Amino acid sequence: MRGVTLVLLALLGYVHAELWFGRSGLPRVLELRAQVNEQQALNEQARARNERLQAEVTDLQTGREIIEEKARAELGMLRPDELLVQYTHPTR
Repeated sequence: MRGVTLVLLALLGYVHAELWFGRSGLPRVLELRAQVNEQQALNEQARARNERLQAEVTDLQTGREIIEEKARAELGMLRPDELLVQYTHPTR
């Protein structure tokens, strides 16, 4: 009877050790949680970028102001009756 108890305790210890430190144990769970947190942060950044892009697309589809703003900022375009004046601070 004592031998059976010792074998059962040894098996219980082995199963318990495998649960905590095995291939799918506590270290693996902590690693996966860190990966999930990292991926959630990346997803949030992508979601914010997508929202900005969607707002820009909506502006481009509905209004002319954004088109004019982009033409001025990115292409340096001016209206025929405008004069471009640039002021730079003198360096010391």
